[in-house]
Amino acid sequence: MAAPRNTDTKDTVDCGQGGAGLHSIPAQGGKVTVRYGSRGVCLISAIPGRGFKATTSQTADDTLTVTFSGDGHQSVVTATITPSAKASVRETSF
Repeated sequence: MAAPRNTDTKDTVDCGQGGAGLHSIPAQGGKVTVRYGSRGVCLISAIPGRGFKATTSQTADDTLTVTFSGDGHQSVVTATITPSAKASVRETSF
């Protein structure tokens, strides 16, 4: 059974209005889809590739990080709206 969603607007990221809209970001470890709003970035999906697991982190409304970890490789996708809507991918093999 899914946990109830928090609908208190103080505790949710506002990405429904304005902004650059929906974007998918491919990485070696998987694919991230985000919605860029005028006041935040919202995670739509984080789909890990075979052998990878996904974790997410969002310490501020304007930046979201998804990390795909696999055996010997890590993909870090960072999506932000500051100063403009963009995403970066950092691939690390070890």
